[in-house]
Amino acid sequence: MTESLTRFELPQSAIPTRWYNIQADLPRPLPVVLHPGTKSPVTPDDLLPLFPPEIISQEVSRERFIDIPEEVREIYKLWRPTPLMRARRLEKALGTTAKIYYKYEGVSPSGSHKLNTAIPQAFYNKQAGVVGLTTETGAGQWGTALSQACNFFNLECHVFMVKVSFHQKPYRRAIIQSFGANVTASPSDRTEAGRSILAQDPDSTGSLGIAISEAVEMAAKSGGKYKYALGSVLNHVLMHQSIIGQEAMLQLDRAGDSPDIIVGCVGGGSNFAGIAVPYLRDKIVHGRNVRVVAVEPAACPTLTRGVYAYDYGDTAGMAPMVKMHTLGAKFIPPPVHAGGLRYHGVGSVISELLDQKLIEAYSVPQLEVFKSAVTFLRAEGIVPAPEAGHAVAQVIREAIRAKEEGTSPVILFNLCGHGHFDMTAYDAYFRGELTDYAYPQAAIEAALAELPDVKI
Repeated sequence: MTESLTRFELPQSAIPTRWYNIQADLPRPLPVVLHPGTKSPVTPDDLLPLFPPEIISQEVSRERFIDIPEEVREIYKLWRPTPLMRARRLEKALGTTAKIYYKYEGVSPSGSHKLNTAIPQAFYNKQAGVVGLTTETGAGQWGTALSQACNFFNLECHVFMVKVSFHQKPYRRAIIQSFGANVTASPSDRTEAGRSILAQDPDSTGSLGIAISEAVEMAAKSGGKYKYALGSVLNHVLMHQSIIGQEAMLQLDRAGDSPDIIVGCVGGGSNFAGIAVPYLRDKIVHGRNVRVVAVEPAACPTLTRGVYAYDYGDTAGMAPMVKMHTLGAKFIPPPVHAGGLRYHGVGSVISELLDQKLIEAYSVPQLEVFKSAVTFLRAEGIVPAPEAGHAVAQVIREAIRAKEEGTSPVILFNLCGHGHFDMTAYDAYFRGELTDYAYPQAAIEAALAELPDVKI
């Protein structure tokens, strides 16, 4: 029967009841997080200006499983469980001997996986009596998700959107505003951090690091009225996404398959962690033989060309210092259309997984991303977001390799969002206006030269 199935569904009763925290199973614990001013280990009190107590507790927790509040699971029912799809038409188009499955998170109301963490973050902040949330967004997927979550819980939402994406993606900006959020192009004159950047470079196209600085400053100076919410990078965010992989495990069991290769795109690491960490637990604890592959833009090659070092999470140096693979907080990536992957660093969990050789990392140039995304959409009928297109590109690489080598791996990847609001990027691709960016090593080295001096 499963030989003819394309779509593998689960009942709503199968929505996970707990998030999985991979910190409990890492062979080596994560490096401590440091205060940006004192460079001493942060305390919960240091984080209170930015986060509510329950979020802080989850961020530092090493419990293996954390219960999902029933109020959060009720909202999850709007789109979860998400479908697992067998990409039979793509397999045929590639002539591959591989089996390809994808977990499709684009069915969420926000169009991506980001709502999986936006809902609990808004819930915990509402419980704590917060008036509103501040945040940044690159491509606009996180801003969309948080604006929806704040609307559900009657919270204000203030979004600093990277300026290049603010102009490239007007419809993502519009949907964020439709849910009642305030959207500001970053860098802006609303914060000291933004004004400082504009004084140095009035034409700055912005970066996630700059937008984070503005959102953090607004929250920190609000006297507790606002808290800050982040859509990736931090441990609690990656943990919230683990429901993706937990569902995928059940669905692949129904399909009678088990993945040999797991692929996800990486900016800060949220959707990659979501699909990968439940399987990585099996790899760490039970010795499961599975390749786990992270894919990033060649124009922002954090994992493949960055260094593993302590760095600021934002450009202005206001956010806590984390040991991570980084290109330097002052790094300003080129204005590629995968705005959600244009971050100078990556989550501490992802960095540790790579450093402990539990995952692999590759980069893909922009033109290959769009070529692969078009191959996928013409076969499967779904338009991938440019971010998700990076995973598609690596999957196609793996599928072609399998064909050449005569192997038949089962490949699972996370199609983390649809590209319905990214059609200007596809239009530019079809017009031949997109280019590849090979970031100069000298520019990377210049940014890395400004890494903070940390001895720990």
